[in-house]
Amino acid sequence: MADSQEIITHLEGLANSEIAESSQRFFKTGKGEYGYGDKFLGVRVPTLRKVAKLFHGISVVEIKKLLKSEYHEIRLLSLLILVGQYSKANEDKKEIIYNLYLNHTRYINNWDLVDSSAHYIVGAWLAEKNRSILYELVNSKSLWDRRIAIMSTFYFIKNGEFNDTLKLSEILINDTEDLIHKAVGWMLREIGNRDQRAEEKYLKQHYKQMPRTMLRYAIEKFSKNRRQEYLKGEV
Repeated sequence: MADSQEIITHLEGLANSEIAESSQRFFKTGKGEYGYGDKFLGVRVPTLRKVAKLFHGISVVEIKKLLKSEYHEIRLLSLLILVGQYSKANEDKKEIIYNLYLNHTRYINNWDLVDSSAHYIVGAWLAEKNRSILYELVNSKSLWDRRIAIMSTFYFIKNGEFNDTLKLSEILINDTEDLIHKAVGWMLREIGNRDQRAEEKYLKQHYKQMPRTMLRYAIEKFSKNRRQEYLKGEV
């Protein structure tokens, strides 16, 4: 079975400095930006997915080492492997993966890391369980913990459950971070894709308080006329 160092060496062999430089700009790693200080090898996501399949059987201990890497792509790779393992695991292994995830959220520190993993692991684990942890995360000072909270509910939405998404959205309505506005708007849009009446019931109560970005994301799939009614405050 491969260990973490073998995987790191494999990824280093795929590194591309031009891609790394582009990624550092794309993921806002400059001073004062949300990804400040993050480092990149320069490996594209499709390649990482192939590598994740290649090393899908590594131990949780080795995955934890990858998750703590200073390199963004190595952390993403560890999460892709965890998602793959979770989907095929028994209940005991799922619990181990879930706990590993929540105990290491400080390393899940960019939007792509959250979005590619939270609903597959946290949402899936909480589907039939107490969800109070989401309300702890949503009140965290960490932008990424808050994004994990709302994005985890994507799993519930896919299964026709909207209540927690709507409750968390209400808590986040005054959040100061644009990345939270986008995530909340996205999840509201996903509710609307399945039940527009449910989304609109929420929007009619809250849309005038919502940050513009959040609202625009939420109503993206509405008809042009309906979008304009919301944007002009005429609903």
